Amino acid sequence: MKKLSFVLLVCAALNALADDVAQGRAKADVACALCHGPTGIATLPNAPNLAGQQAIYLSEQLKNYRSGKRQHEVMGVIAKPLTDAEIAQLAAWYSAVKVTAEAP
Repeated sequence: MKKLSFVLLVCAALNALADDVAQGRAKADVACALCHGPTGIATLPNAPNLAGQQAIYLSEQLKNYRSGKRQHEVMGVIAKPLTDAEIAQLAAWYSAVKVTAEAP
């Protein structure tokens, strides 16, 4: 019975993560894609790539923009209305994007 409970718990967690990723992607399409690109690869030269970043880092930075601890004219406005749940969803989306790197 413990094994079944564990499996059900893991399945529920995976479903929740999938929901967060999907909801984060939808939110990113509206609020982030113009500067950071539809998959987190920036379209503007002064915007960072978000794809593949760690979720905890992304969450922390968005919360810092929201609180004013980190200053940026555009990001302050974008982050201000975000809830903790929306921040977690955005972080889940961008951290789920796989990025590869090649040495020159």
